[in-house]
Amino acid sequence: MMTPHGTMAAPAQLDPMTPRPFRIRQRRKELADTFTLALAPDDGGGFAFQPGQFNMLYAFGVGEIPVSISSAPDEPGEILHTIRAVGKVSAALGALKPGDMVGVRGPFGTSWPVEAAYGSDLVILAGGIGLAPLRPAIRQVIAQREKFGNVVILYGARTPEDILFRKELQSWRGHFDLNVEVTVDRVTGAWGGRVGVVTGLIRQGGFDRLHSIALLCGPEVMMRYGVRALHDCGVASERIYVSMERNMKCAVGFCGHCQFGASFVCKDGPVFPFDRIEKLFAIPEL
Repeated sequence: MMTPHGTMAAPAQLDPMTPRPFRIRQRRKELADTFTLALAPDDGGGFAFQPGQFNMLYAFGVGEIPVSISSAPDEPGEILHTIRAVGKVSAALGALKPGDMVGVRGPFGTSWPVEAAYGSDLVILAGGIGLAPLRPAIRQVIAQREKFGNVVILYGARTPEDILFRKELQSWRGHFDLNVEVTVDRVTGAWGGRVGVVTGLIRQGGFDRLHSIALLCGPEVMMRYGVRALHDCGVASERIYVSMERNMKCAVGFCGHCQFGASFVCKDGPVFPFDRIEKLFAIPEL
């Protein structure tokens, strides 16, 4: 089922409030405070989703949190979730081991408009752990590379030690038909790469401003300046998409925790065309 702005809605469930049992197949440490869980349905069933959608992950006896899926839909087997340990639920999930169980509700929300970008240049801007929700779209784009024009992937981290998916970024940079740039806000150690905010890389171009679609995910301040830089380059608001994960509790629009103006992030997002939320996005800390 398609949403009003052309992205794929989550498939219907018999009871979207009941967690489905998933077993942890693998736990991989990504950064000092970040890890990836590879999950598989314990009931042996399938799991269909679109890039950009999220699940509610339930740590039994502790609670649940929204986490974007970081694997691509066409990758068989495990479903990946990359999580930063910042609260009691994420810490509890991080303490689990292969073989342990978690509850999964989802998938929920809208997706990145990958198919709508066929024939266009693509600008992908990610900051910090915001690379994880964009990873499924990037992998889908690489698998269907011939369907897009120029592809520009820009990623920024606080320090070299905070670079997520380092080996995969190196692999993407090895593609002759991708323009991949990585920068850090602050130098530590023997870093010899770019230094500066990632939004500054947008002005280097490499894309057709009138025929580009931009996908943004990261801290809101990064997305705010990223949108401004894209506007300065001539990319229209209706061709910019941002991911907004904000205080989601129920994931089905009942509780109101994620209300954003007249929209609910869990149902109408997390991926929004920027022209839909532009006026609200201009209000800091809304």
